Amino acid sequence: MKSIRWLGHSTFLITTDSGKNILIDPFLEGNPVTPDTWKSPGELDIILVTHGHDDHAADTIPLARKTGARVISIVELSALLQKDGLPEEQAVEMNKGGTIDLGDVKVTMTSANHSSSWKGKCAGDPAGFMLRMDGLCLYHAGDTNIMADFELYGKIYRPDVVILPIGDYYTMGHEEAAHAAALLDARYAVPMHYGTMPVLTGSPETFRDLVEKYTSGKTRVIIPEPGEDFADQLS
Repeated sequence: MKSIRWLGHSTFLITTDSGKNILIDPFLEGNPVTPDTWKSPGELDIILVTHGHDDHAADTIPLARKTGARVISIVELSALLQKDGLPEEQAVEMNKGGTIDLGDVKVTMTSANHSSSWKGKCAGDPAGFMLRMDGLCLYHAGDTNIMADFELYGKIYRPDVVILPIGDYYTMGHEEAAHAAALLDARYAVPMHYGTMPVLTGSPETFRDLVEKYTSGKTRVIIPEPGEDFADQLS
């Protein structure tokens, strides 16, 4: 693929070999660690939203209306987004275990152990996404605690890259996330959801050291800077 760029917190911008632009968990304008040059990510084809909390979904509707991107989310969140201005023709609802074929990208929704709300209303269940594209399987776990499902996901989907929250307090911390990486058994692991605010104390360096220990070096940890494209580090 052309690029995988971390924009801070849990927001990732992916460009496929065919030029399709995919944004995961759009939290940009109010994100204190997103570089100013990436507050507006440009043209988008697909927006994936793991759950309705502001630090994952705040910019969904304005970006969708600006770019015409399709917005993929769980059924209940999709309905709430449409009530608040997401055009119906751009809303793509799905549920956990389902797969949507978008041509050169296949998206499977997975479970996550967390909560979800949109502007004070219950927004269904939180989720993660398994993306298969350009010969690569990438797993964005969303906000989650450690769970036994990871081992099964590793066996079924065989992800090449796993993106895991490590911040602690609202999600699992670096210790649990390192065990999750071992269960998923991927070639690469990327930490997210840390350092955005003081309460998110998870350490990417400690995560890297623990993943090295728990996987005996099989899984390599990549720690990008906000705004950095790390696609060239995936061999």
